[in-house]
Amino acid sequence: MTDKTPAQTCPEARISSPTTERNGRPVVDINQYTPYFLSAVNNKLSRGASQLYLERFGIGIVDWRVISMLAIEPWIAAARICQVVELDKAATSRSLSKLSEQGILDHEISEQDIRRRTWALNDKGYALHDAVLAVALDRENTLISGVEPQDLEIFLKVMRQMHGNLAQMD
Repeated sequence: MTDKTPAQTCPEARISSPTTERNGRPVVDINQYTPYFLSAVNNKLSRGASQLYLERFGIGIVDWRVISMLAIEPWIAAARICQVVELDKAATSRSLSKLSEQGILDHEISEQDIRRRTWALNDKGYALHDAVLAVALDRENTLISGVEPQDLEIFLKVMRQMHGNLAQMD
């Protein structure tokens, strides 16, 4: 038996404060406030990716997320895409319609409910997926450039923990 004490975790053992004082009142310190960094990095990545993917491939970031999810799990409903990728239902529906019109998706209609469709990439869709994936991975490589491998693994572990914590915030 060991005499280890449980590791202290955030927020109780947090080293930096997410607030600073301005004119006698606490305000967010954007250099220490986790949601700021998550939002700022995501917004910049998404804007840049969307612009690049539109220029090169004629699709936006929502379309890429739908395509990526369909490569991971073929023959799924729109609701599953929304659930996993955290996309808005209307945006997902618009993307599926657009991608279907572009001829990169196939769909099947449910026998039980004609309004329910499952979707999958076809050969043209997989070709687009592969082309965009190469660019997406290059962008990721640029993003993580200079990060020590063990630091990246810790970061991913932390992100998974925070992602899991989101269920407690709804």
